Amino acid sequence: MADLQAVVFDFDGLVIDTEWCEYVTAAEQFRAHGTELNLELWKTFIGSLEHPHWTDILEEQLGRPVDRDVIVPARRRAHAECTAGLEPLPGVVTLRDAVVAAGLPVAIASSSPDDWVTGHLAEQGLLDRFPVRATGDEVHRTKPDPAVYLLACERLGVDPSATVAIEDSVNGVAAAKAAGMAAVAVPGSLTRGMDFSHADLEVGSCLELSPDVLRGLVE
Repeated sequence: MADLQAVVFDFDGLVIDTEWCEYVTAAEQFRAHGTELNLELWKTFIGSLEHPHWTDILEEQLGRPVDRDVIVPARRRAHAECTAGLEPLPGVVTLRDAVVAAGLPVAIASSSPDDWVTGHLAEQGLLDRFPVRATGDEVHRTKPDPAVYLLACERLGVDPSATVAIEDSVNGVAAAKAAGMAAVAVPGSLTRGMDFSHADLEVGSCLELSPDVLRGLVE
């Protein structure tokens, strides 16, 4: 039986619920143009950058070009305002600290770019808690491709098969499993109710997790 060697956390929707802000600020631009951004379609994008840009979808629905030089910065400003008041999701910091106290290293593996992840971690005072990070701008493809998880495990110096990933998205769980890791699904505000049958465990929040629970997934 393997011993648990490390725990790797997703970021968006798992550490901080930026996913909701991603959707609502894009949806605002769709409504301003007289159309709607389909939530079910958007949910399939969560956890990955391997999808069309929201402006491409908007133009396709409208059948005409939009002024990206205006609407992209406007959406970016709205998104910054939306995320400014966010706090870490329940149990995440406590779980991270318990894992480290148990003598296990942790990392973040995110499809988002490094400046996005480090910026939000710094705002929350969590940058020192996650010194090892692997991000989407460092790999050839993002989740559901396993590359970012394999990079995180490489940087930790651990065997993926003895490592647990904690995820909020279907794409993220698929990436972790493709990397050979055990995967815990912690659905977020947009992914709750989605099919996480490919995860090794699904819980309501990180408050339900502990080093012992995670250790049981690799033994």
